[in-house]
Amino acid sequence: MVSGAATVPPSAAPCADVVIRPSSDADVAAMIAIYERHIRKGVGDTGDFEEERLLPDELRRRRKNMRSKRLPHLVAERGGQIAGYAYAVPFRKRPAYRYALKHSIYVHPDHLHAGIGRRLLPALIEACAAGGYRQMIGYIDASNEASLRLHEACGFARVGYLPAIGYKYGRWSDSVIVQCPLGTGADDQPSAWNRPEQGRTFSFPPS
Repeated sequence: MVSGAATVPPSAAPCADVVIRPSSDADVAAMIAIYERHIRKGVGDTGDFEEERLLPDELRRRRKNMRSKRLPHLVAERGGQIAGYAYAVPFRKRPAYRYALKHSIYVHPDHLHAGIGRRLLPALIEACAAGGYRQMIGYIDASNEASLRLHEACGFARVGYLPAIGYKYGRWSDSVIVQCPLGTGADDQPSAWNRPEQGRTFSFPPS
């Protein structure tokens, strides 16, 4: 059970035809297409900056590394298409932060406002809690009210503000830091975990 109630209000019920499942190598091309649409849209004049593209082999390597750390990498499938994906990575590499994660969610532009995020985020929270992690961090553009509302509905609290931290859409942008406790959060001491068995899968809330 995830502390913070990863519950969607009835007025914002997610789309019923969305299936949340672990990603596979067959999903890599679709995930890269979604990622590039988000990253390149609205960046504007970048001068001599050339973005390093996310290549299929690199995404496959990342997925394999996440599985070894009990980290889920999820996709939302709708009508046979990948409508979005979500994952979590270690918040910091130092051992003291080994129970904290930061997450990302990307939704295909053609599937916005269909409840994709409201299916992906609770599933991601549940899977990370099942892996023994205790805190999840997110960085959200301050102007993205829809994402802020989504995270608050799923148990995140606003814990920080970074003014003028990014530059896109021809202007400086602020970021809001949000945080959600996983499992019992900081209420008790974490127990030591062993590396998961090869091929271990995560269980998710019913689709």
